[in-house]
Amino acid sequence: MVPTRNFDLLERFTTKFPGKNALSEKIKGEWNFYSSEKYSQISHQFGLGLLELGFKKGDKIITVTNNRPQWNFVDMGMSMAGIVHVPVFTSMNAEEYNYIMKHSDAKMVIVSDQKLYEMIQPEAKKIKAVEHLFTFDTIEGAKHWSDVLEKGKHASSETREKLEAIKNEILPDEVVSIIYTSGTTGRPKGVMLTHKNLVSNFLAASDVFKLNETDRYLAIIPVCHVGGRLGNYQTQYSGACIYYAESMGTIAANLKEISATGFDAVPRILEKIYDSVIAKGRSLTGMKKKIFFWAVKLGLQYEPHGKKGWLYYRKLKIADKMIFTKWREALGGHAKMVGCGGAALQPRLERIFWASGLKIINMYGLTETSPIITINRTEKERCKLGSVGTVIDGVELKIADDGEILCKGDCVMPGYYKDEA
Repeated sequence: MVPTRNFDLLERFTTKFPGKNALSEKIKGEWNFYSSEKYSQISHQFGLGLLELGFKKGDKIITVTNNRPQWNFVDMGMSMAGIVHVPVFTSMNAEEYNYIMKHSDAKMVIVSDQKLYEMIQPEAKKIKAVEHLFTFDTIEGAKHWSDVLEKGKHASSETREKLEAIKNEILPDEVVSIIYTSGTTGRPKGVMLTHKNLVSNFLAASDVFKLNETDRYLAIIPVCHVGGRLGNYQTQYSGACIYYAESMGTIAANLKEISATGFDAVPRILEKIYDSVIAKGRSLTGMKKKIFFWAVKLGLQYEPHGKKGWLYYRKLKIADKMIFTKWREALGGHAKMVGCGGAALQPRLERIFWASGLKIINMYGLTETSPIITINRTEKERCKLGSVGTVIDGVELKIADDGEILCKGDCVMPGYYKDEA
């Protein structure tokens, strides 16, 4: 089954990968899992609960939360009920949240924790359109999102029929999400994205990453960011299990704990990993230190697919046994591939990670294109380190005379919300 709407992922997952763990988060030191069936069940309950509360197709709901499985439950529940999801970063200030709540016409806001609740609750009270404020964590005096699930569990037969009817009516060209970008000038703009935008992009990405149901993927980039959302969807499409990193400070530990085979990152994360490894090398003495930096120097010259000649790769094999195996062990020992975007990646970092056996898949795009428009590949004919690769399937690209990048394709947004610019 090839999805055409993002909630089609649920049916694909439960049909193609029955009983498979889909999502995981760490609670009190233990990884907790949700199977494909549980994921689908909770998502449907949330969608039904929204209809029981009186929500209608086209209504808007804001989420402000860290990465966690619950984001997926509400995302899919909204999607199948025809409700537009407005995911927002947790790092904004009260004024910015106030503006987005007003501009988006949101009827509900869901926040993850007490700190966000205390910031957003006073602002939500000022806005007439916001009828509900729920939390994922249990907070005294706040309404918990499980109240919506309870309504969904006890939904009437009419509501259940209504949900199925809405699901059947939803077309790929309908708007499923609005993502607010921090504008270079003035207020943030609400990028409207359709099912087709998001689905076409994660299908194109899945052809490059080629994950499967045996993979274990550590999600690091926030899912409110379109890049994190892409990784989220394409991992689910593949049948792999998504593990949500506890925090930026626990990435290395989490990679080891789950023996991750892949993860997502922005260049700054890779820079920190590199700096940490180099710092350990500098702490060595004598011959060990010389061998370490000999391997680093070799790695910085790396070219894939035999472009450097047999002697180079012979030396690299020695460096791998002596040094680079330890690099991989520091990241859990099983990571093969990293999706990287959001800023320019230094070519030296890309080369040395490839030399160590960890393929960095560099991408380029923006929120308005859902997000990828170009991506580097691993195949010999389409692999060029230091670049952001070639155009993805379904996208046309050209450079205007003034240097502007012009793009069209299924991933390009229909426009900005309440803004014809």
